Amino acid sequence: MRAISPLASLALAGTAAASLQIVPGATWTATGTNQHIQAHGAGLIEVDSTYYWVGENHFNGSAFQSINCYSSTDLVEWTFVGELLSLQSSGDLGPDRVVERPKILYNDDTSTYVMWLHIDDSSYAEAKTGVATSSSVCGEYDYLGSFQPLGEQSRDIGLFKDDNGTAYLLSEDRPNGLRIDRLTDDYLNVTYTTHLFPEHYEAPALYKQDGVYFMFGSQLTGWSANDNAYTTATDLNGPWSDWADFAPAGTDTYDSQTSYVIKIGDTVMYMGDRWVSTNLMASTYIWLPLTVDGTNATLSNPTSWILPLDGTWSSGGAETDPEAEASDNILSKGATVISCTGCSGSESVGWIGGPDNGTLEIRNVTSDATTTTTTTLQIRFENGDSTQRYATVTVNGESQVLAFLPSENGNTPATSVLNARLESGDGNVVVFSAYEEGYGPDVDRLLVPEE
Repeated sequence: MRAISPLASLALAGTAAASLQIVPGATWTATGTNQHIQAHGAGLIEVDSTYYWVGENHFNGSAFQSINCYSSTDLVEWTFVGELLSLQSSGDLGPDRVVERPKILYNDDTSTYVMWLHIDDSSYAEAKTGVATSSSVCGEYDYLGSFQPLGEQSRDIGLFKDDNGTAYLLSEDRPNGLRIDRLTDDYLNVTYTTHLFPEHYEAPALYKQDGVYFMFGSQLTGWSANDNAYTTATDLNGPWSDWADFAPAGTDTYDSQTSYVIKIGDTVMYMGDRWVSTNLMASTYIWLPLTVDGTNATLSNPTSWILPLDGTWSSGGAETDPEAEASDNILSKGATVISCTGCSGSESVGWIGGPDNGTLEIRNVTSDATTTTTTTLQIRFENGDSTQRYATVTVNGESQVLAFLPSENGNTPATSVLNARLESGDGNVVVFSAYEEGYGPDVDRLLVPEE
């Protein structure tokens, strides 16, 4: 077992190579909830070939609601498992509390999963860490309480387990800088400070490759993204190199903030959050391949990409982009072509769903699959509401519910992803219809990667 602390399309003609893809910044619907995944400030842990994504639930605002856990065997299709910590009537886990950045380590000596968190009040005046334990990676955790590690402030946190099993807390100490504090052997407390960076970075993530430690962190700009940076050393005590950007300067780390860095197969993956400060529920996930070579780290920015569990990542490649308003499509029960300033072709299909069950049907979708296979479909859409919309999407007779987050200003198309089975040939049919009589998104176009 390995434990590590702590996201296509269709063509009316042409062919598509089947693949499961990560689409950074997309609405990512979880099986079991029909909701966009609520696991912000996340950590990832692998146990017996299953990955568990653990993060903050912001479905109903910024205050603590729960720490959620999702599971996957391919890092693309995720199922909601349950709440690891739930809202209490009072205390650290009570109403109007801040509970952020959960990270989990497995302690081999005690056979225990240990979770660390940032614990605070709504004004961020307490600056504490919290600890919880469980015998099961994605079961209910026993919350042990909170404290300031070594009597120092702690806000954004991370965890790191070294090759020899020694574990460390990464802690943003506002008066003093960024700390690396060694944990006790049971991972439940802190013993001493291994290194203190005088520079002020938050959202810390520590990764090790070929004897080199890489510390990644974000500048202090609140919810706004910035150019995150990294530093390296061959010893956690230092010396550490000068901090440097790992994404192109001025991109604000592709509009994201570091959450964690992890190796999957031969690929190093950056996990980041794209925060929507005015509506945290709508924040999305920026997972991107990171090239680590010697003491250098460089972040790539594919719009979609394939992450094999063994081997190296590859781009999703070129895509076809059939329009929803194309004349070959069938619109019924009130669904109609509408004007859309930001859409491709300046039109989309609206009034999908609702009490009349407006329906958009896309026929003659072609795939070169030799057998029935699963492909990541991308749906470009608009949603001018402040809450999610939903639609039932049926592919070749198999239905599932998709969530569609608010799109930027209601004018710029966003993306929602759906993993569905396509059949060889041109007989594939995709239908958008109502979910519980609610209105779905305005569909702009679909995308599918070409071979």
